[in-house]
Amino acid sequence: MSIEIDILNGDASWPIAEPLHSAVWGRDVVEKLPWGHVQWANADLRVLIEAPSGGLACHVGVYFRTILWNGRKVHVGGIGGVATREDCRRRGYATLAIEAAVHTMRANDAVRFALLFCEPHNFAFYQARNWHPFTGEVWCEQKDGRIRFDYMAPFVLDIGRAPRQGTLDLCGLPW
Repeated sequence: MSIEIDILNGDASWPIAEPLHSAVWGRDVVEKLPWGHVQWANADLRVLIEAPSGGLACHVGVYFRTILWNGRKVHVGGIGGVATREDCRRRGYATLAIEAAVHTMRANDAVRFALLFCEPHNFAFYQARNWHPFTGEVWCEQKDGRIRFDYMAPFVLDIGRAPRQGTLDLCGLPW
């Protein structure tokens, strides 16, 4: 069995990813979640995995941004919008897609660490893949201005060396 992994431009590939994203994170599901009202950034790149049976199996958004850590500029890579089709779960697709995203980040010499946000039921998944909780504060932009982002837990991955605490300012929308 071969698995096809594509890494495509974020905006251009949204029409491919959107049906999967809507199926996994439908409006009726999202509006009930604590983060359902959050405005999210658009992905710079998208990792897409095609199911051997056909159709898109998994999506991971990849983000690149210069943020502030304790007031100092640092270039980071982000992971967001992770979605796997229900009939394709527990087959390793999300792990493969995240590994491809991290590989892409590592290829960018400017990226110092990776950052993602997740819900408690996913903590063990990310920790098993060497992501670490970030215990400091995270700030971001929303339509009403700058807010403390505490709707989801931040996790970091060492590319160089990731901070585990302090203050992160995303200098834009979260992902």
